[in-house]
Amino acid sequence: MTATEIYSPGLEGVVAGETAISTVTEGLRYRGYSVKDLTAGDSFEEVAYLLLYGELPTAKQLADFQTRVTAARSIPEPLRQLLKSLPAATSSMDALRSAVSILAHFDPDAADNSLAANLRKSERLLGQIPVAIVEQYRFSKGLPPIPPRPDLSQAGNLLYMVTGKQPTPQATKAMDVSLILYAEHEFNASTFTARVVCSTESDLHSAVVAAIGALKGRLHGGANEKVMDILRASGGSATAEKWLRETFARKEKIMGFGHRVYKAGDVRAGILKEYARQAAQTSGQMQWEETADLIEGLIAREKNLHPNLDWPAGRLYHALGLEVPLYTPIFVMSRITGWCAHIMEQMANNRLIRPRARYIGPELRALTPIAQRK
Repeated sequence: MTATEIYSPGLEGVVAGETAISTVTEGLRYRGYSVKDLTAGDSFEEVAYLLLYGELPTAKQLADFQTRVTAARSIPEPLRQLLKSLPAATSSMDALRSAVSILAHFDPDAADNSLAANLRKSERLLGQIPVAIVEQYRFSKGLPPIPPRPDLSQAGNLLYMVTGKQPTPQATKAMDVSLILYAEHEFNASTFTARVVCSTESDLHSAVVAAIGALKGRLHGGANEKVMDILRASGGSATAEKWLRETFARKEKIMGFGHRVYKAGDVRAGILKEYARQAAQTSGQMQWEETADLIEGLIAREKNLHPNLDWPAGRLYHALGLEVPLYTPIFVMSRITGWCAHIMEQMANNRLIRPRARYIGPELRALTPIAQRK
């Protein structure tokens, strides 16, 4: 490397592009609006519109947007048959990755990278992805799919399709807030993956499939799946401190804590924590919230690490009666809005993303004929 080249493992601290979609500076903001304000007063559908179109919608714009997304809540029969035929042990994220790839074949705008076409594809995926998630989940349990309801929001419809029961306003609001908080987060690993793919002038579906692959990893989207495992392994509040200190001694990582960007705490975790607590009270599972509080306090004191969004999200979804295979796919049904916004932003002012590598291999060597090699 030359004197002016700087190597940053994991690209930590490297500014790799510009975006008008979100910032994590001084708290997370979507297109200038704080997530605290958005979760207090707006629905996920309004936030999805904001991310995709750049501004919050008027009442008519929101109604028209909801109508289009609701109309897209279906998947083609060949995809349904594929999901039904997958082995029951198939990872839900693997199934969803395949589903989005298959959906591209049935999308009339698949090869069109114009802004108008990409907006249409984004709206369709917003409607299609929850259906694909829940149908695969129910097929894996030997259950028939439950048709979506056009009168329910994205959050309410997800809960309804999983259980077949009308969700309570409290449960719907909690899910809605989690979707808002998961919707967008600047140049995270999956979003950057999507931008790299579309920077080659590939298509939106290909970029989303790649993003799903990145989100599958436990260091990105998979952490919320481990939250209840951690709480159960701790044995509850009476034994959590002993268990945690033994875990520290083994130098094992506690999923749901720490963040590459947020060093003083993730604002999203603080917002969702209250909804997780309310859901736990309703479901009679406050023992896990008490255990979580104890673990949070000890990790903060001993390691100076704070919860990220996955820590309360895993507890919330458990309290809402959702099973672990749904957790990271729910992340996808939310983050599709941020991914698509970034894909369109990248395409609007594109430059191929092609960084350099720091070479650490041998210096130039002379080639030895094969007969002389030992």
